[in-house]
Amino acid sequence: MGIQGEKTKAIFQKAKQFIPHGVNSNFRYWGDDDTLVVSRGEGTYIWDQDDRKYIDYRLGFGPVILGHAYPAVVKRVEEALKMGNVFAWTTPLEISVAERISRMCNADKVRLTNTGTEATFHALRIARAHTGREKFIKFEGQYHGMVDYFMYSTASSELGDLGPRENPVSGVTTKGIPQAIQDYVINLPFNDFEMLEETIEREWKDLAAIFIEPMLGNCASVMPKPGFHEKMRELCDKYGIVMVFDEVKTGFRIANGGAQEYFGIQADLVTYAKAMGNGFPIAAIAGKEEVMMTIQPGSMAHGGTYSGNVVGVAAADATLEILETQPVIETINQRGEALMKGIDDILTEAGIPHVVTGVPSMFGLFLGSDEEPYDFRDYLAGDGKLYEEISMELIKRGVQPDGDGREPWFLCYALSSDDVDETLNVFNDAVEAVKK
Repeated sequence: MGIQGEKTKAIFQKAKQFIPHGVNSNFRYWGDDDTLVVSRGEGTYIWDQDDRKYIDYRLGFGPVILGHAYPAVVKRVEEALKMGNVFAWTTPLEISVAERISRMCNADKVRLTNTGTEATFHALRIARAHTGREKFIKFEGQYHGMVDYFMYSTASSELGDLGPRENPVSGVTTKGIPQAIQDYVINLPFNDFEMLEETIEREWKDLAAIFIEPMLGNCASVMPKPGFHEKMRELCDKYGIVMVFDEVKTGFRIANGGAQEYFGIQADLVTYAKAMGNGFPIAAIAGKEEVMMTIQPGSMAHGGTYSGNVVGVAAADATLEILETQPVIETINQRGEALMKGIDDILTEAGIPHVVTGVPSMFGLFLGSDEEPYDFRDYLAGDGKLYEEISMELIKRGVQPDGDGREPWFLCYALSSDDVDETLNVFNDAVEAVKK
């Protein structure tokens, strides 16, 4: 029996008449009996079409840092719309957002766009134009958007797609990509110092960039080993490679200055989206002056009709202002630490081998072993089926993480200590139900 109620099921069937599989993103499709249709969201809660209420730990895959329909953000957007919504010129709001990102993230220059995919795609072009090289390195289990170049060995891949660990291959994740594109991307296991250095020393003359999610935001928030980012920074400096932090998930979520602040590392380019607008469509590319100024009208193209649109920048201006002036991250971390400890205690008492991974604002659960995972291959050795069973029991009881353990638990500012207590009570019940 699925999680759809009667009304939700009827509306979803209508959606399937007009939309492939009834969803506008494949990640939203959980099957014909378990795909929900949302009626509204408020704070940390969402409701489906049957008016069932859930504590939401998916938060739109991470963008909602403050809470659904957060009043101060909605008000700023409503006020801004009175001036119009898109122009063929710059507006003061764009400048304000760029200034905030520059200040919070220690970036020299900022370009705005609309989605994380757009940001990473343009960052790759900038890196190629800046270096005159074409290949790049990414890491297994990392996802950098729906761009052909990045759709290899992502978190959607199976172990057999990756090749042997000592000689990894870039396994294509989707049909429809020209075979020749594979020649431009090199996938490596995360946290492997030796393989990273050997590959760069062998390939550096062709390497434009290294793309990295600073922590595996699409693989249970697996963390970097101490010194891994520093080694990457050292090698990029030595060989003239552009170091790109993909902070679409971590940006403005794990610290006000994102992963650069959290890990104490300065990348050459950084991509942002998700949390910077509390769920409104807005993204950015930021970075060092010499690299960002590779963008040149008539030479290196970056553009977009809706880049810097009023709705997105108004939401971002409000969200970033709140992050700078209120204890958003501190409050989220308090709630997240309590959740992580509570879940750890419940799983320990239940005798389920596990590791709670990541950071309080976006943490993951690795089940089936007490050994901490350090890369995507380690994660795939865990018990994903058990995680899914526990998650579905949680959802039936009104607590909604993602059903796939690769997606972290996301927390927002609106989450209360009472919500945390309720979540832990439900988590305990869900574990007991699965054990039975």
